[in-house]
Amino acid sequence: MVKPKILAFAGSTRTDSFNKKLVKIATGGAMEGGADVTVIDLRDFAMPLYDGDLEQQQGLPSNARKLKDLMLSHQGFLISSPEYNSSISGVLKNTIDWVSRPVEGEEPLACFKGKVAGIMSASPGGLGGLRGMVHVRAILENIGVIVIPDQIAIAKAHEVFHADGTLQDKKQEEQVKKIGFNVAKLLVKITV
Repeated sequence: MVKPKILAFAGSTRTDSFNKKLVKIATGGAMEGGADVTVIDLRDFAMPLYDGDLEQQQGLPSNARKLKDLMLSHQGFLISSPEYNSSISGVLKNTIDWVSRPVEGEEPLACFKGKVAGIMSASPGGLGGLRGMVHVRAILENIGVIVIPDQIAIAKAHEVFHADGTLQDKKQEEQVKKIGFNVAKLLVKITV
């Protein structure tokens, strides 16, 4: 049986990002669920702000093309995004904007339609990024991604991680892992 492939990343480029830690925990659950997981850092795929004129003149930036190719080769996503001013992070929105652009001979939204995703958030605030996740879910679902109902928002993120990146609250840690596990299990069912 071929294992489903999941691309895991945070909507943050900060080196010590709480969301990078969170998505790594979910990755463990996805691997337990039978998926191969590729963890990437959006910092490695720096792109200009989306600009239709730039796209028309130069096509997709090389990093957008590389990331799009990665997304096309994976059946699912694990995304942990911080909340910026009650919404989605700029880097995640820009990523979605660039990789959603079709190239010649390609169906629109090819790297999103029919993919399965699990979302989560960690924030120093009291809501854990919950308001931003509402927008992440809405955007992904509107471009054809099947977002599983399970999600988690980790509040007071600056106080809840051990030095090794694990969560102090084992129940929360299990909830995060379960998101990854459930994405993997759904993909195993639909890719058989």
